Amino acid sequence: MTTQQVTIELPEVILQRLTQLAEATHQSVEALISQSVLSNLPPSTEVAPPELRQEFLMMQTLSIDTLRPIAQAQVDPIQFEHHTELLQKNEEGLLTSEEREELTALRVSAEQLMLRKAYAWSLLRWRGQRIPSLEELRLTA
Repeated sequence: MTTQQVTIELPEVILQRLTQLAEATHQSVEALISQSVLSNLPPSTEVAPPELRQEFLMMQTLSIDTLRPIAQAQVDPIQFEHHTELLQKNEEGLLTSEEREELTALRVSAEQLMLRKAYAWSLLRWRGQRIPSLEELRLTA
């Protein structure tokens, strides 16, 4: 990986914390800063499914108030129930070809919803928002 030098100004308290951590872990301050920046960036859109890349790039421009509903989105209960029914029929080997196509479409839709939610949460975290625990998310569902 090639590197470039960037000069930044840090508050003294942050530099002190980085220096203490560097000494304790036998790493350079520069390595800790690089690690911190890299680990806090949202995931690259390059690893996203091609059909979602543009949407993820656009999401980077959204406000916190617009991202939060995306992160908290849920599958429509009627769609969820229908998906469950089709899964059951599939286990029993009773799906028609049309139902099989519908099941595939519902699976893809659910997967894309989960990816949108995950990306929205990563953007919210990147912007300093607290991410709720799984227990907290269960209580709001």
